Amino acid sequence: MRSAPHIVLCLSHLRWNFVYQRPQHLLTRCARDNHVLFFEEPVFDSQMPQLDITESPARVRVVTPHLPPGLSPARTEQALRRLVDRLLADHGDAAPILWYYTPMALGFTDHVKPAAVVYDCMDELSLFHGAPPALVGHEQRLLQRADVVFTGGHSLYEHKRHLHHNIHPFPSSVDVPHFARARELIDDPPDQAEIPHPRIGFFGVIDERMNVALLEELADARPELQLVMIGPTAKIDPAALPRRPNIHWLGGKQYEELPGYLAGWDVAMLPFALNDSTRFISPTKTPEYLAAGKPVVSTSIRDVVQPYGRQGLAWIADTAADFAVAIDEALASDRAARLAQADAFLAELSWDTTWSQMWCHVERAIGRTTALPLGRPGAGAGAGAGAGATSTVLARPEE
Repeated sequence: MRSAPHIVLCLSHLRWNFVYQRPQHLLTRCARDNHVLFFEEPVFDSQMPQLDITESPARVRVVTPHLPPGLSPARTEQALRRLVDRLLADHGDAAPILWYYTPMALGFTDHVKPAAVVYDCMDELSLFHGAPPALVGHEQRLLQRADVVFTGGHSLYEHKRHLHHNIHPFPSSVDVPHFARARELIDDPPDQAEIPHPRIGFFGVIDERMNVALLEELADARPELQLVMIGPTAKIDPAALPRRPNIHWLGGKQYEELPGYLAGWDVAMLPFALNDSTRFISPTKTPEYLAAGKPVVSTSIRDVVQPYGRQGLAWIADTAADFAVAIDEALASDRAARLAQADAFLAELSWDTTWSQMWCHVERAIGRTTALPLGRPGAGAGAGAGAGATSTVLARPEE
């Protein structure tokens, strides 16, 4: 028999409507059987602390705190703590599953008595530009408190496996039917239709992880290659991006639109820089490109090299000259052979399977914690797409 629905309070540094990625894939599946509250970082634009709650089409309730500008970090945490308490009270004061993407949220949720604590560690956030100085200490505390820890890739798992007794690697998966639509003949979106071929495309957040020098050198060396760049910018100045006739910055697109763009590409690329922020990333777009039937060229990101590069599913190159050679080889590759190899690799890969396996670990964690006192220090300690139809606002003056 299926267990009763849980309240799952997800604490995220990513906004629900920014880019559709790992949290959205997992939590939309979680929401099929549970009540999911996706708690975003605060927006400082309100006269008093309040929550804006919208329900996504997938029944995830997106909770955005609005706070007065100018609050100190201590006052911010105090206000967020009260808003979390009010939110949980309005949902029956049930012990929630706390699902963390950002350790910083521990500062205003460490008093909550949970059914279980989950840390889904997507990235090594402490290595990202602008990471809060307190993040490392908060993560250490979260690892002590967590009942189960997941990592977004194998290299990140190897980096953190000694920090927790119940840690499991779950590389990001893929919605194969969604991206396989790109294998069909689809009319080009208007902003891509006039771009000549060959088109070498990328989609994703354009930030400090992007090797803009590589793009610039490649565009200059091979002016016939059309570099199609899709995605929002973050933490970099868009004006600093290289401007060339054959580099096309098309901006952010909805998840539903991506197959239409992919269908018109000749090669898909991952032009990531090799720096601290990319040291442990496991790009979700790699299997998405393969599901779309596109040859993949990437810089030597560890979780792309293994398994994709070593299994012949992607070309690996780090200099502009080598990247151009890899693109030429990808353009000349046998499509039927590539599709057969990609399909064999993707046959056992799906977000449904990933979620099912992760949830089994969560249920086991719940079973273990029910036998512990509510005030336990933490099970890990010393152990070895768019806004929806409804919206509500919860307002509470700061006391």
